[in-house]
Amino acid sequence: MSSRYLEVYGAWQADPHAFWAQAAREIDWIRPPQKIFDPDGGVYGHWFPDATCNTCYNALDRHVDGGRADQPGLIYDSPLADSKRIYTYAQLRDEVAALAAVMQDMGIVKGDRVIVYMPMIAEAVMAMLACARIGAVHSVVFGGFAAKELATRINDATPRLILTASCGIEPGRIVKYKPLLDQAIELAAAKPEKVLLLQRPQEIAQMIEGRDYDWASLMQAAKEAGKAAPCVELAATDPLYILYTSGTTGIPKGVVRDNGGHMVALKWTMKNLYGIEPGEAFWAASDVGWVVGHSYIVYAPLLHGATTIVYEGKPIGTPDAGAFWRMIDEYKIAALFTAPTAFRAIRKEDPEAKHLARYDVSSLRTLFLAGERADPATVEWAETILGVPVIDHWWQTETGWGIVGNPVGLGLLPVKHGSPTVPMPGYDVRIVDEAANPVEDGRMGSIVVKLPLPPGCLPTLWQNDERMRESYLSEFPGYYKTADAGYRDADGYLYIMGRTDDIINVAGHRLSTGGMEEVLASHPNVAECAVIGMKDALKGEAPLGFVVLKAGVDRDPAEIEKEIVALVRDKIGPVAAFKTAVVVDRLPKTRSGKILRGTMKKIADHDEWTAPATIDDPMILDEIGRALGRKGI
Repeated sequence: MSSRYLEVYGAWQADPHAFWAQAAREIDWIRPPQKIFDPDGGVYGHWFPDATCNTCYNALDRHVDGGRADQPGLIYDSPLADSKRIYTYAQLRDEVAALAAVMQDMGIVKGDRVIVYMPMIAEAVMAMLACARIGAVHSVVFGGFAAKELATRINDATPRLILTASCGIEPGRIVKYKPLLDQAIELAAAKPEKVLLLQRPQEIAQMIEGRDYDWASLMQAAKEAGKAAPCVELAATDPLYILYTSGTTGIPKGVVRDNGGHMVALKWTMKNLYGIEPGEAFWAASDVGWVVGHSYIVYAPLLHGATTIVYEGKPIGTPDAGAFWRMIDEYKIAALFTAPTAFRAIRKEDPEAKHLARYDVSSLRTLFLAGERADPATVEWAETILGVPVIDHWWQTETGWGIVGNPVGLGLLPVKHGSPTVPMPGYDVRIVDEAANPVEDGRMGSIVVKLPLPPGCLPTLWQNDERMRESYLSEFPGYYKTADAGYRDADGYLYIMGRTDDIINVAGHRLSTGGMEEVLASHPNVAECAVIGMKDALKGEAPLGFVVLKAGVDRDPAEIEKEIVALVRDKIGPVAAFKTAVVVDRLPKTRSGKILRGTMKKIADHDEWTAPATIDDPMILDEIGRALGRKGI
């Protein structure tokens, strides 16, 4: 089919207010918006400033009342806990209403902050929705986050209540949450009044009398008493949640999401961007601790009346590299959304996709990738084995939904490997130089978005308008700074080449590490890779490549390293000054799958470094140091 993209994007450009007013009709408002946008509200304006609503009502109650009571709303599947549960929309609504009543009995009222520090279990989703139901502002902190990092978030959000579980489960180990939480509360200047603790059978945590309350017993008592909290009326501009950007040092940045604009934008994306119909199963293989989990595990699928999936497992090792295929087969998943890292891991373990033959994945129509650059080699491999469109798209914690994508629901545009395609309605994306002047097509520059940002994006940082301006709006006046670099081609397709920090300066030439990584990934023996710029006395910076080999490659690593250096010289040219590649066993990553290039650079530069709180396995950083030492770096 031909795509309606140009028509729809043009309609938004012609009349943004009419476009979003139309999209807002998909939401059940308590008081519908009369004014669509107030340019004088907040830091750059407010969407739907006079409307009132409730996000939990739109995610649950309206579907129960509208004929979806018996449809699965949430599927929980945990190969790590050997547990599966399916909740209908009616069951999910009843669980959430009871939990919200428990929270109200604990004194929580509209506007109070509640930290959710939980693993990937159904109750984590219920916790977020229960907060939304009563107007409490949730702040989800990734389960198992280090105590010091959790303490900084407690200090900034000043929660009255923390919802937690006794443990998380990782392959081969139990992560005890309660000692980390107790230590964080001890470190924090702001002391939460109460903790509601879900005891998991894998680990029974110690309770502190007078502060800690048992989740299961309070829920049982609430249900026996017939308690169910009603949905509270909230302003569309009231905060729904705070999400702290990962890897922050010092005081973290608390990205705020409002209620009204967030619902309108996310609901629009499910049909138009992801091509999903109500009633279909949509799986975002992420974690509720990250923005993808907030937007596309919890809120968007439920706002749309789809079935969402909570998966407590990994793409490999739980039990094998066929884990994702098993999920698609078992739950007839129509669209999968994950990080490129997951597919790189599957490809490394099972390059010929032998596990795939054991499953029926015919329900899958589309694979969406985001979170890191989707290198063409991984995209091509996924296309080949699955036989469905593989759609890269680009967005940020701050935006909450896709800035650039390929709108499946409007009709696919031609896929160009290496590009997440085109801006979505709401985003006027520009490529500019340091003086905010537009650059010509094909030339690299800073990627910025003309203000105002569309509904669903951050209106500000938690209690810090000035930091919002300073961090995102001051460098390029009139624009939001994405801190990403890239270029636009003659067809209007955007290419995101990495963070502006990842553009390295080699003897006066601005070069993209992302472009070099594409070349490294094209080597037939390479499973995944990363390129950083390390200090160089002569050139300022010199590129350094790290590569992980595919499973079963039995060759001398030194030979492969030489081939990779020659490949970059051939494809990019001598200007890249690419002379060093290092074969390593693993790359250091956050638990959401982002490669920790900044920390690797510090190791290579012999600067002081500490393991980021978000790291999946700190031992990998020592491995990187030893590998560089063997190279004399």
